[in-house]
Amino acid sequence: MKDGSYSPLFINKKSRIPVGEWLEAGYHPTNGFAGRQGWHCTLKPIAPHLKENPKHGMKRVWVEVEVEDTVLYDRPESQGGTWVLAQWMKIIREI
Repeated sequence: MKDGSYSPLFINKKSRIPVGEWLEAGYHPTNGFAGRQGWHCTLKPIAPHLKENPKHGMKRVWVEVEVEDTVLYDRPESQGGTWVLAQWMKIIREI
């Protein structure tokens, strides 16, 4: 965000994600999105289906995270390949 804080990209995007704190995933059903509970992470910082500089003027950034209680979810390479759905996540640092 403009103030340097982090937020989810699409689901529950008004929330803020602190650095260095373990957070449990919530479930926030949202029209137009598949219901997959968990923090959606990738194995590498690649997501070709997302714009790097969205219309609202913000720049997307990648963060390194630790995750626990995970499930791998196969996605096409055009969507970054394998997703990791984690029930717990902690931001380590911005990449």
